[in-house]
Amino acid sequence: MKVVRAEIIAIGDELLYGQIMDTNSHWISQELDLVGVKVVRKTTVGDDQKDILAAFESAEKRADLILITGGLGPTKDDLTKPLLAKYFDCEVIEFPEAVKAVSDYFVRRGREMTPLNILQGHLPSCCSYIPNEVGTAPGMWFERNNTYWMSMPGVPHEMKKLMKDFVLPKLPEIFPLPVIHHKVIKTVGIGESWLADLIEEWENALPKSIRLAYLPSLGHVKLRLTGFGSSKSELEQAIDDQIKLVFPLIEKYVYGFDSETLETAIAKLLKAEKKTIALAESCTGGYISHLITSISGSSDYFQGGIIPYHNQFKAELLGVETATLEQFGAVSEETVKEMANGVRKQFKSDFGLASSGIAGPTGGSDEKPVGTVWIACSMEGHTEAKKLQLTQDRLLNIQLTGVAVLNMLRICILKK
Repeated sequence: MKVVRAEIIAIGDELLYGQIMDTNSHWISQELDLVGVKVVRKTTVGDDQKDILAAFESAEKRADLILITGGLGPTKDDLTKPLLAKYFDCEVIEFPEAVKAVSDYFVRRGREMTPLNILQGHLPSCCSYIPNEVGTAPGMWFERNNTYWMSMPGVPHEMKKLMKDFVLPKLPEIFPLPVIHHKVIKTVGIGESWLADLIEEWENALPKSIRLAYLPSLGHVKLRLTGFGSSKSELEQAIDDQIKLVFPLIEKYVYGFDSETLETAIAKLLKAEKKTIALAESCTGGYISHLITSISGSSDYFQGGIIPYHNQFKAELLGVETATLEQFGAVSEETVKEMANGVRKQFKSDFGLASSGIAGPTGGSDEKPVGTVWIACSMEGHTEAKKLQLTQDRLLNIQLTGVAVLNMLRICILKK
């Protein structure tokens, strides 16, 4: 079966200046991979006519599918539409249905449409008009010499809508795509190299039809199993069989599968056990509370939180002993345990979680350098604490502490 090759072209000076991160290309690559389309190149080009046309020409030589994002606004610096017309040697004309769609969009929002906005309904005559239901810049589909082109807005939610509603369903109609099945195992609390050592024998014995990829991120490692074949049901069964083999080796690190997050896994555990939590966050400044409350229905188990940044409030609000703070300091096992106990009692919750540390980049000492963090989980009759030695980066330390606290909670729930 011929490999379908795709190229992504992201257009806009703002991408090259670093003012906006190109998350579109990343997302598109993931979606194409899921359906068996191979991305052979990603190109980022500024708002320059010569460079954009060169990118078009170069992409057409090597790709079967070319996906373009950005440059579709109504102003003069948005060059994608006129340059596509030039490249395909056709003129820009009014598409009445496109103009009506833009007009209706403004009416729905109680806004007045300007002459510039009307021009967004003017498209290259050689393209197929693809409606954009969540924005004003339409999608444009081109076909030439067995190469297929789709131009989409750079606004992520608009691009994703066009990809999901039109591009992805269209691909099986024009390309013979392989049957691919992905399954992702989510782990936490173990590094990539340690995980690889742990499952090396199992990995070496994987059948040729199944590939394994390690996908590390902040505090997590995802194991993605990908099966290639002619029968989806057979691939699903083969991958499930492999997961059953590896699971006993890594069970204590696994919190979920596929799109599940650590926060949703925690939510399921707390709801199943009918338990509640409360948080005392010093160095994380409310970040963990944000993670918890990002899940719909979190009011079922989240009682509340306190951010006692100053020692005065660790004592006044959480009952941390003054002697503890004076003898051991705010960043210590003793203090973080008392914080966790205090917040659990204050909110009458089943679990109390606490964090206290030196996020950086200043404030460290020889005894407690930047990146030193203590975390704790308190439950009736027992409190656990753990010391983390993290990085010199403040934001990274906050994020890593958040993962560590949630994983500690996960473990404590399972133990309980």
